[in-house]
Amino acid sequence: MTTAEVLFAEHRQRLFLYFCRAVGHPETAHDLTQDLFLRVSRAAPPAVQNGDFRPWLFRIARNLALDHHRRLDRHPDEQAGRTEPAEALAAVARTPRQETAVAINEALAALDELDRDVFLMREIAGLRYDEIAQACDLTTDAVRSRIHRTRLRLRDHLTASIDDVRARPLRFTGATQ
Repeated sequence: MTTAEVLFAEHRQRLFLYFCRAVGHPETAHDLTQDLFLRVSRAAPPAVQNGDFRPWLFRIARNLALDHHRRLDRHPDEQAGRTEPAEALAAVARTPRQETAVAINEALAALDELDRDVFLMREIAGLRYDEIAQACDLTTDAVRSRIHRTRLRLRDHLTASIDDVRARPLRFTGATQ
């Protein structure tokens, strides 16, 4: 097996989950995951300590996600053919689970790019602080601080979303007795 194949087998799922949250669309996440491993297969892997390629992979992943967002900012018509999950769910009645997913996606979208990426690398991909620091060109203390502040912001945003849901009138479906 080549290095790229080994890395694909070990890290594909975490990178895909990172991309799902970073770009908000599973099809785009799948495309970006494939693009990442295509790039990895063409590149010479860096010299790393203890064979830990995760910071290198997530640096590439972060750059691909940022490029994706920049491309959409420059050419919003490219997004016209794809309905984001939050927009699709808004068109129909949502279950509580879907409401939660939409609230989380909205809270993540409201974050600064770097804070969101640091948070996703920690909480979704399970990277250690030192790995995130390498992937994002930060110090470990800066990563720790950003994650703490981001958790507080997400808590505040999600608390406000829950309060909004609680303020809505109850809707009953089905037959009444």
